Amino acid sequence: MRVVFIGPPGAGKGTQCRRLQTELGVPHVSTGEMLRATKSDSPIGKMIADLIDGGNLAPDDLVMQYVVDRLKKPDCNAGVLFDGFPRTVNQARMLDVHLAEKGVPLDAVINLHADPKELVSRLLRRAEIENRADDTSDAIQSRLEIFHRRTKPVLDYYLQAGLVESVDAMQSTDVVYQAILDAIAKRTRN
Repeated sequence: MRVVFIGPPGAGKGTQCRRLQTELGVPHVSTGEMLRATKSDSPIGKMIADLIDGGNLAPDDLVMQYVVDRLKKPDCNAGVLFDGFPRTVNQARMLDVHLAEKGVPLDAVINLHADPKELVSRLLRRAEIENRADDTSDAIQSRLEIFHRRTKPVLDYYLQAGLVESVDAMQSTDVVYQAILDAIAKRTRN
């Protein structure tokens, strides 16, 4: 089972994927977490830190290399929950090519849609709780703009492929969780 989660920052992709990975028995792969973990004194780590802290996206080729490396691990053999990846149409195409080469297509794309004003509030609360440098007010606005400009077309790409199930992310966590399980079950029934 391979499922992509698309939604603006703060829509609950990570929260839901962390919960779903136990239920579904497949790992939660967050490119954002992978990239944040590379922050170090290395030149690549510094470049990534500067991009993320400024609310920008890392280069497609770099992100795809992280994903390919992660998919080689045995825990991904049964599937994966992609959290916030792909974020550009180019990344979506690269993922399609990679999965086609492996003979394992995507099963579903879950679109978590949410009210932008509520998202800003959620992200500012998360910044306080998790002490995340990339959740400043300016960075949040930048990330929301980037999402609408670059990532939303990914949704259109997957809509054309007939893979999208939409879920209202403004509901309670439990209601959203059940809606996602139902959508995945609908897509993976044979």
